[in-house]
Amino acid sequence: MRVLILTILTLIGQLTFAQEDKSKRPSPPANTKVTTTDGVTIDINYSSPSLKGRRLGVDIASIGKVWRTGANEATTIEFNKDVLVEGKKLAAGKYGLYSIPGEHETTLMFSKVWNQWGTKYDAKDDALRVSVSNSTSSNMQEQFKINATADGNISLEWGEYAVPFKVKASN
Repeated sequence: MRVLILTILTLIGQLTFAQEDKSKRPSPPANTKVTTTDGVTIDINYSSPSLKGRRLGVDIASIGKVWRTGANEATTIEFNKDVLVEGKKLAAGKYGLYSIPGEHETTLMFSKVWNQWGTKYDAKDDALRVSVSNSTSSNMQEQFKINATADGNISLEWGEYAVPFKVKASN
């Protein structure tokens, strides 16, 4: 009986370890971190899916529907100071980042609930919503990527699309 229990515990431990290696996922983890010139540290953690022949807005990140803005667990964005996102106030803290892609503009939602699987979005938990104009990228991006610069420009980039937004310290 002890051998059976020990064997089961060993297998559970191995399975748990295997599941913890997120770098082996089809949509591996990624991080973007920057400190802006006005002193805001922005830390974004997300999983980076690939297009794999799928069409944006149709097969994935559907137009008009909530998207987890990445894959797997909720994408998180954290600010060490109070900020203005596209001119709207958002308190320092960690948020789940969701979006509703549109043909010409995208709605970004900063959810107070961030420690969850990415598909569990609920609008009642929004701390902030902003709409931003879509753009195009000069490079075709097979794998979803989030860029951030020291001047507070953040860009969600995938396929030929980019969704840029501005973050700055709230004074």
